[in-house]
Amino acid sequence: MKPLLTLADLARNPADFATPLRMATGEQISLRPLIPSDGERLTRFLMGLSPESRRLSTFSGYDRATAQALCDAIARYDKLRLAVVETDKAEESIVGLMEFSFDLTGGDLSRYANYGIGLNQKSDCRFGPTLADGWQNRGLGSRLLPPLWQIARAFGRSRVILWGGVLADNSRAIRYYAKNGFHHAGRFVSGDGQECCDMILSLETDTMDRARTVESIR
Repeated sequence: MKPLLTLADLARNPADFATPLRMATGEQISLRPLIPSDGERLTRFLMGLSPESRRLSTFSGYDRATAQALCDAIARYDKLRLAVVETDKAEESIVGLMEFSFDLTGGDLSRYANYGIGLNQKSDCRFGPTLADGWQNRGLGSRLLPPLWQIARAFGRSRVILWGGVLADNSRAIRYYAKNGFHHAGRFVSGDGQECCDMILSLETDTMDRARTVESIR
């Protein structure tokens, strides 16, 4: 069995881990690791998010400083960030950011324990997606999930929980996650008083499948 992927692997050779996608409407998209030179593209993406998209996301800010901090943090901590890039224009633009955290918080562990679900720091991860407003409800989110889960498996992860849960009033997102295999785990009230739903997805594969996954993504 091949060794698991690491953040250093992706940071060292990001082009090796890009996945091209073509939308039914013809646009060419690439899912690839965030790279240090993405600062300006990421700034435009964050600043372009609508107030509603910002309400539903988990970023600490939506300005140049936030974008640069995310680029500067590549492979530094436990976070993997993958840019969704439109590639068929004169200048590439980031139209989404997919985030994994490979470290669970004490709050995550405590909440899921209360639901009767024991999380595992070594095999579970958090996931948070954000798409530009113009790319929402166009099927891109569902197209991105298979390569995203392939990457999670290659890191040795077998379950995914939502990063910060999903707001209970975001019925569209809850239906989307349920349609794509997530199961409702429980509800909680966030630090700012909002009711949220925790959802979890199993990525279980046997040893042979995991070996093939790691080999195919390298």
